[in-house]
Amino acid sequence: MAAYKRILLKLSGEALMGDDAYGINRATIVRMVREVQEVTALGVQVAVVIGGGNIFRGVAGGSVGMDRATADYMGMLATVMNALALSDTMQREGLTARVMSAIAIEQVVESYVRPKALQYLEEGKVVVFAAGTGNPFFTTDTAAALRGAEIGAEIMLKATKVDGVYTADPNKDPLATRYASLTFDEAIAKNLQVLDATAFALCRDQHLPIKVFSIFKPGALKRVVMGEDEGTLVHV
Repeated sequence: MAAYKRILLKLSGEALMGDDAYGINRATIVRMVREVQEVTALGVQVAVVIGGGNIFRGVAGGSVGMDRATADYMGMLATVMNALALSDTMQREGLTARVMSAIAIEQVVESYVRPKALQYLEEGKVVVFAAGTGNPFFTTDTAAALRGAEIGAEIMLKATKVDGVYTADPNKDPLATRYASLTFDEAIAKNLQVLDATAFALCRDQHLPIKVFSIFKPGALKRVVMGEDEGTLVHV
C-alpha cells in the first residue's frame, strides 16, 4: 500500500536530456513516464513541476547580459515546452494528463486555477504545472514548493541525478555517506544544498517534507511512494 495519497514530483529539465547535450531524449522521457504510471496504478495522485534547463541552456549564451526578468520569462516558456512533451508522452502511455501554466497561453495550455487542479487530481489525472510561479526571480524549485503547498501534497519529491543527500559529493569523496533523513534545521546547519533557499524556507514553514532521490534509478519513485528506504527525507 502506498505511503502517500498525493505527491508533488519536481523534475528538472536536465533530467529529460538523458545523455544528450540538450533537448529531450525520447527514451528517457518514456522511461520517466512509465515510472509515474507505476505510481498512479497504486492510486496515488500525482502532480509534476517541470524545469526548463534542457532547452534554455541551448540559448543561455544569448542571454548573457540580458535583463534578468526577460531571461527568466524565456526559461518559463522552456518549461511549457517540456510540460507539453511530458503530457503528450503520458497520453501515449495511457495516462490522462493536464498541463496548467502559470502564465496565460490559452491557445496552447490552460492557465493554472487551483480548484481545477484539485479536481483533476481527484479524478486521477496527472497535473503538470508549467511556467514556474509565473514570476521572474523565482526558481522552479520554489514553484514546486508553492504548488505542493497549494494542492495539499503530503510530500514533495525532488528528482535528481544522485540517490539522496550525502555528507559530501559522492562523485568526489568515496567515503561520503547518504543521510536516510534530516530535519530542515540540520540541513541548514550543515549547509546542504537540498533546494534553493526560498523553496526550502517555504517547505519548512508549510511543514511540507521533501524526499530527494534519483529519478535515474529504476523503480526508485515507486519505492519512495511505498515508504521504503530510498533517498533522503527532509522533515520538520
